Amino acid sequence: MNILKSFFVACVFSSSIYLEHYGLGYLWLNSLIGIVAIYLILIQTKRELFWVGFFAGLLWFWWIFYSFEHYGVFYLSFVVIAVVGLIYGTIFYIVGVSRNTYIRAGLFSGLYFLSVLGFNWFKPQAIFANSYFDISFVAFAIILASLSLVIDRRNWAYLLLLVFALDFDNQKIPPPNMKIYMPQYHTAQKDKWQKSYRSTLINENKQNIEHAIDMGYDLVILPETTFPLALNKNEKLLNYLKDKSKDIAIITGGLELDERRHYNTSYFFHRQKLHIARKLVLVPFGEAVPLPAMIRDWINDEFYNGASDYKVAKHPTTFDIDGTKFRNAICYEATTDKIFTDLDTSYMIVLSNNAWFVPSIEPVLQNILLRYYARKYDMLVYHSSNSSPNSVID
Repeated sequence: MNILKSFFVACVFSSSIYLEHYGLGYLWLNSLIGIVAIYLILIQTKRELFWVGFFAGLLWFWWIFYSFEHYGVFYLSFVVIAVVGLIYGTIFYIVGVSRNTYIRAGLFSGLYFLSVLGFNWFKPQAIFANSYFDISFVAFAIILASLSLVIDRRNWAYLLLLVFALDFDNQKIPPPNMKIYMPQYHTAQKDKWQKSYRSTLINENKQNIEHAIDMGYDLVILPETTFPLALNKNEKLLNYLKDKSKDIAIITGGLELDERRHYNTSYFFHRQKLHIARKLVLVPFGEAVPLPAMIRDWINDEFYNGASDYKVAKHPTTFDIDGTKFRNAICYEATTDKIFTDLDTSYMIVLSNNAWFVPSIEPVLQNILLRYYARKYDMLVYHSSNSSPNSVID
């Protein structure tokens, strides 16, 4: 029975993701359920908390198994997902080591900074990304303190402290003074890297660029690796894109090959000139194995056909389009603090390829995290994605 109770609490804690997935992510509902979820977590026993964390890990990250199918090691998916559940179960168990509500709240607040092997998508504060509450650490601490006082002193009046965690800054960032086109792509992952499909996708890219020019857009944004090749080695395509950039600014994803090193890159064509932005933060176990060299090399040999980790940029890149600056980000790195260092703009362009994980809640979780970071750093985000809806987030 305790396991069923823990599963229920994990469902409440994860509900903001699923409500968003089904179009029910209302501000008032997310605000209410978020408070109820944290209250329920704080009153569980440590054994119950283990199962809350276990089920929460599964509810947040079950979609990982899709990537194993694409890598041809689907037989490992259930083992890895179980390990994910055990990791978060252990983390929640540690939160519950003390019966003192305030200590528990303090330990739970530490999850605000949690990153497991470089993967930082488990953010309890993100359940308030689409709510009336602020997403700062101070607001998160106030919520925990208020609920701790309610539990410890059995007085619901302490909920009034939640007023100090509300976000009273409703000011929106005005969009840039330009027309931006983000065509919607639905390229299946199984087709994307097939040589026989390459010309089809390249032609689709060209059609979208030319359509944007015909419609008078100033900027067209294509998704991550929508050119599924080392674009810097294809002189014909580079010349085509440079020529079209006389009429429109173009940002597109593609691979880059440099001295046998591969980069996941954004290509920016403007006024017949090319600028590139290499990815700064790689996806753990997707683009880089965050383990010691000997283990990393064995994993790459056994499961990635001997491929080496992608290489990374040394610093973030900002593109300038006639005086309007856009910070560039490629998929996962847009949900890390590192990409927001040395900001000189309030605009960001994010390129993603979510074909790895559809159909699932992964695109919704990604958008929730993008909203969280957009609020944290006061950004307006243009998200161009393959296989999930494009979005503009602030």
